Amino acid sequence: MKLSIIGTGYLGATHAAAMSSLGFEVIGIDVDPAKIELLRAGKVPFFEPGLEELLLQEVNSGRLKFSTNFADAKNCEIHFICVGTPQQKGSLAADLKYVESAVDAIAPHAKAGSLVVGKSTVPVGTAARLAQQLVELGSPAELAWNPEFLREGFAVEDTLRPNRLVVGVTSDRAENLLKLAYKPLLDNGVPWIRADLATAELVKVAANSFLATKISFINAMAEICETTGGDVTVLAKAIGYDPRIGSRFLQAGIGFGGGCLPKDIRAFMARSEELGAQQSLEFLREIDSINLRARQRMIDLVRLDLDEDLKGRKIAVLGAAFKPDSDDVRDSPALDISDQISKAGGAVTVFDPKANANASLRFPHLTYAASIEACMSGAEIVLHLTEWKEFRAIDPIKAKSLVARANIIDGRNALDREAWERAGWHFRALGRATR
Repeated sequence: MKLSIIGTGYLGATHAAAMSSLGFEVIGIDVDPAKIELLRAGKVPFFEPGLEELLLQEVNSGRLKFSTNFADAKNCEIHFICVGTPQQKGSLAADLKYVESAVDAIAPHAKAGSLVVGKSTVPVGTAARLAQQLVELGSPAELAWNPEFLREGFAVEDTLRPNRLVVGVTSDRAENLLKLAYKPLLDNGVPWIRADLATAELVKVAANSFLATKISFINAMAEICETTGGDVTVLAKAIGYDPRIGSRFLQAGIGFGGGCLPKDIRAFMARSEELGAQQSLEFLREIDSINLRARQRMIDLVRLDLDEDLKGRKIAVLGAAFKPDSDDVRDSPALDISDQISKAGGAVTVFDPKANANASLRFPHLTYAASIEACMSGAEIVLHLTEWKEFRAIDPIKAKSLVARANIIDGRNALDREAWERAGWHFRALGRATR
């Protein structure tokens, strides 16, 4: 079976390399010539553990190729649409121009019996509209939807060993063709869920909404703990033992960011309003509000430890990516906090093991250090904002010799509080009383 992957960004490059590794002939198509040249050389234009090695292996095998010409996909049985659906400027809604353009571009080259399969996250109802778009373009291809559930930092694992495969189809033939594409995964026992197009679209945004709700719930509990003198880490541990709740995503901190959760819950709200069902998702507005409020609470703690006037105060920020094992800085809480402190006059220095370059493109006015030591040197306060293992491994005794004042705020509740306090640091964390 021959497959095409339309869009070779984070999702597309990962899906292309993974499907090639399963033995299929894969052609990745993108309109960006520079990106295609990089991928042809076996290089990935972003950081994702294990992906570049897999990509190079598959390019060298001859099964994986890349092109800017959609006609090169004409002999493929399945065309996976893997383009972005960013938030529209000035709106909560998703921008679907890239998905629509991808369907327009592949329609003339899709052969009879082939499938166009969306993997992008889209508002419910989009797939049905795109299916009609294919008909109007005179394409013989059938449309299906197969949402992705990748976690940045674990994308290769999540593609090759997913915890489920969801397909929205309108015929048995479409389902059977997708089963052939995913046969190696199904043979390993991956659960298969057949759905209609609307349900398949809803699964992804429902999952992200639930995860966002869980994160914001524990951050709301952190606010209560700060007010009452409780400890949110103990609270989270206690309720996490309840199997109906579970401990995952119950780590209080500065909240979620990245290119998925924030824009997906906002697009879900926008779509519910278009459908006249806005009351059903009204709770997501508060979820979004709690998430953004956690960032402000972090800044409030900085002012509490230093001064209301942050002008000229030296502040070290550990972390720029929205999560560890990624160089993605889209809607990063760490950078949002850094930017707000800088605008308040603080002298902010940022270090991230992988995301310095991307961060400097978006926030060039911040100072970026080349190491943890350089970042912390002379700082009056240290903010731990992305939970990289390198930061958890910092020796607090050695670190104390670098700073002007031994103040640290753990924005991720991931550091060993006892060790830092024994070393003489004044330690704060969201949702935990200061001792």
